[in-house]
Amino acid sequence: MPTFTHLDEEGRVRMVDVSEKAATAREAVAQGIITMQPETFDLIREQKVKKGNVLETARIAGIMAAKRTAELIPMCHPLSITHVRVDFFPHTDTSSMRIEAVVRVVGQTGVEMEALTAVSIAALTIYDMCKSYDRAMTISDVYLLEKSGGKSGTFVRA
Repeated sequence: MPTFTHLDEEGRVRMVDVSEKAATAREAVAQGIITMQPETFDLIREQKVKKGNVLETARIAGIMAAKRTAELIPMCHPLSITHVRVDFFPHTDTSSMRIEAVVRVVGQTGVEMEALTAVSIAALTIYDMCKSYDRAMTISDVYLLEKSGGKSGTFVRA
C-alpha cells in the first residue's frame, strides 16, 4: 500500500515538497455532467434564462476556479497555469450538459485538481443560474479523463 504523501512520520498533515522535482509540461482533462428538466435545458440552449448567458458565465466561473484552486483545496500548490479551457457538450436525449475542462502548466506538480475544480464550479454556476426554474438538477460524473506529464506519466481513463 502506498504511503500518504500529505502526512509526515507523526501523521501530521503537510504540503508535499516539490522543490527537487523538475518542471515539465503537464495537462489534465476532467469532466462533469449536469442533468436537468428538458424545459431548463431548452432555456439554456436558447439563451432565455433571466440571469443571462448561462454557459458563458459558467465558462468564466470554471476558468476562475481553476486559477484559484490552491485557495480552496488545502494542500494544493499555487500554480502559474498557462492555459484553461472549459467547454460544454449538450446531450438533448438526456437533457444534460457534459462539461469538460483542460488545464495546462509548466511546473513541478500536476493540474488534476485544477481541472476537477473547473468542471465542478462550472456545474455549480449552471445550477445557481437556473435553480429558480429547476431545483432538481443533478451534478454527477465529475472525474479525471486524462493527465500527462510528470514522473507518473500519462493516465487515460478506460
